[in-house]
Amino acid sequence: MVIRASAGVGEGTARTHDWRLVPAAMTVWTGALLGLLWGWWACLVAGLLGCGAAVALARTVSRDGRPGTRRWRPAAVVLLFCGLLLAWPTADRLAEAERDPLRALARSGAETTLSVVVTERPRALRSAGYAGSPGGARSVLVAADVVSASTNGETVRSRGRVVLIGPSPPWTGVVPGQRVEVRAELAPPRPHELTVAVGFVREGIERENPAPWWQQQADSLRTALRAVCGVLAEEEAGLLPGLVVGDTGGLPERVEQEFLDAGMSHLTAVSGSNVAILCGAVLLLARGVRCGPRLAALLAGAALLGFVVLVGYEPSVLRAGVMGAVGLGALVLGRRGSALPALAVAVGALVLYDPAMAVSMGFTLSVVATAGLVLVAPVWSRALGRRGVPAGASQALAVPIVAFLATAPVIAGMVGEVSLVSIVANLVAAPVVAPVTVVGVSAAALAPMWPGAAELLVLVASPGVSWLIVVARQAAAVPGAVLPWPSGWWGGLLAALVVAALGLAVWHRRARLVVALLLAGSLLVLVPVRVVAPAWPPERWALVACDVGQGDGLVLATGEPDRAVVVDTGPDPALLGRCLDRLDITRVPLVVLTHLHADHVGGLAAVFEGRTVGGVAVGSGRTPRWAWREVAGTAAEHGVPLVRLAEGDRFGWDELRVDVLAPPGRTSGAAVDNTDGTEVNNTSVVLRATTAAGRVLLTGDVELAAQARLLTGEADLRADVLKVPHHGSRYTLAAFLAAVSPRIAVTSVGADNTYGHPSPVTLRVLRGLGALIARTDTGGDTAVVNQDGEPAVVRRGPSRRGRVSRRARTARPPPTVARSPWGPPGHRARRGS
Repeated sequence: MVIRASAGVGEGTARTHDWRLVPAAMTVWTGALLGLLWGWWACLVAGLLGCGAAVALARTVSRDGRPGTRRWRPAAVVLLFCGLLLAWPTADRLAEAERDPLRALARSGAETTLSVVVTERPRALRSAGYAGSPGGARSVLVAADVVSASTNGETVRSRGRVVLIGPSPPWTGVVPGQRVEVRAELAPPRPHELTVAVGFVREGIERENPAPWWQQQADSLRTALRAVCGVLAEEEAGLLPGLVVGDTGGLPERVEQEFLDAGMSHLTAVSGSNVAILCGAVLLLARGVRCGPRLAALLAGAALLGFVVLVGYEPSVLRAGVMGAVGLGALVLGRRGSALPALAVAVGALVLYDPAMAVSMGFTLSVVATAGLVLVAPVWSRALGRRGVPAGASQALAVPIVAFLATAPVIAGMVGEVSLVSIVANLVAAPVVAPVTVVGVSAAALAPMWPGAAELLVLVASPGVSWLIVVARQAAAVPGAVLPWPSGWWGGLLAALVVAALGLAVWHRRARLVVALLLAGSLLVLVPVRVVAPAWPPERWALVACDVGQGDGLVLATGEPDRAVVVDTGPDPALLGRCLDRLDITRVPLVVLTHLHADHVGGLAAVFEGRTVGGVAVGSGRTPRWAWREVAGTAAEHGVPLVRLAEGDRFGWDELRVDVLAPPGRTSGAAVDNTDGTEVNNTSVVLRATTAAGRVLLTGDVELAAQARLLTGEADLRADVLKVPHHGSRYTLAAFLAAVSPRIAVTSVGADNTYGHPSPVTLRVLRGLGALIARTDTGGDTAVVNQDGEPAVVRRGPSRRGRVSRRARTARPPPTVARSPWGPPGHRARRGS
């Protein structure tokens, strides 16, 4: 594994890469991939074909006596060896996984007692809150190897791989290498994996042995790092462990999503850049104290080994660790190493060790990004240098561009989207990544022994961490930051063709002309659409139903541009926060929480981020208890009063008057304390808002009993706009909808929800009343505006752009929602006879 170079590295010199190990690595990866996709026999065939290719290569080398050809003799031996390992034992391992008896038990949903060895750190699973269930990371996913299994007293012979999902508390402190016993309900795994079953653990776990001492030490280091990061603000305290050791358990969901949208999520998935920074820092420090090259390499190797154990055995970490070990080994031997042979060794060795890596997204992204940086980035950097760009700037430009282009087809095919702001975001973030990593690793090493010094280092890293959050937040907020893309093989292939076209455009003048014409044509189509389509927020908006997923988050305009009343906050702070940011709301005189279910109060924290809040208003309910504690705690933390609402209360602003229609008047003694979900829904605060666009009835999640109570009361329920109760649930009285007789029915509902919302029956009744149906799952943020004295609907759309208003009308059947960016002419909303 040597580099044939005409001169030293850099300064415009040319380098010839050593490709001899690449065929073996690609044979191993392709064979394992086909074996997982098609079956073990495909792996066997690929191994035999690899052996045949090795024999053919050896014969060619023996016939051709030129020195350049003789260099390929070791490559033929390696290819033959890898082909044999692929044909057996890798194919046999895949066949054994396909025949594992736990697969049959998983298909029948059997309950099984499993004794397993944990192979990776438990990973938190986030879920949105709904009803009485809080959102957040309440369960974990654990990868493990089966040691023994039994069901109904019978032993099951299995040595397969399982994934366990269970509540978080019992798994606290469990680390890789630890053996545990669980009782799990089995389910089939995803196809094309070595995993033989998924187990849902309902009860606690029994730890059968202590973890290895090195894993215990790594866990104590991670715990100590999280503790010393407590001196930072919540977002910075959650991000720094992710940047340093890939520990994202405390990372707020909003920050995590912003890093994904900005194309910066690789910073929290420890891989090659972290290894390079760590080893480089150790080598520089060793050289600074006069250590020789071999001793410096040995010290860097020890740091690398400890770092891999500390971070965990993730695919990208193992790939980077093997590459780093090969490079350090070359340094110890006094030979100039090459990144390409190191990458080939890492790919081949790791896929033979664990064939499941062949279909791992993290492993694939890590490999293709590294290959792009090794093969393409130096060429582009030298090309920029020849055009007068300084050396440092040319490398800073080439690296993120190449990394983005190399990984874009994989991300597009697997995720179905591409971040268009990734290059700029990573360019701006790059200067602080290395210092934060070095300081963070130093803090992790000092945290157990000297917490005070570790906290000081954390504070030193704080400005860099804050800068990364700012960059990700601003990049994610750019309109069109994430481009939807077809997923699957065809989507990946299409993205690869686009990348290839861009690559050709860089080097060939005619290709540049073709690409320029295509871009010009795209601009001619897209720019008019952006000009014709109204900006967001639309002018004279009175109500906006934010797209917060399966929940409610509504905003009422008060008549002042930056001031609005918020009614419910949805399940996710990130989604509501973005909606308020898009509306440029900086002052919230009142937040009304209709009831305390998670899909109505989960995003409360977002209202306080960068905004002045006057008060938080609640109804009579105080359950679920956890939700009441969170609401009361958030209000107290920000010094905001809690206001109790009841029937007859009234509030007013310049262009907004709010009357409280429910719950009934105040009762003496303790507040209503319901535990049943239906009873909690029926304690919802019901508001009648008089706005510039007409009268709006906001109903929370009231169900049959509360609706009947409103019908028999004295309140005037008629309204131009109805927020449909309980996300369009079927538990809605037709008489209640008729009494309201809305022109526009706004349904706040999550796409592809599992609750059957909105109910076809409820929608049919509303259409029969002549109401225009507006849904956040299909229209995104939905605004009701005052247009010529009549209510009209403007949909921002799921694709992050506004849609032209279409007014409600009473014709039967009612008009469908406009899909075109221009839309048909509007129609004035009028009452039916």
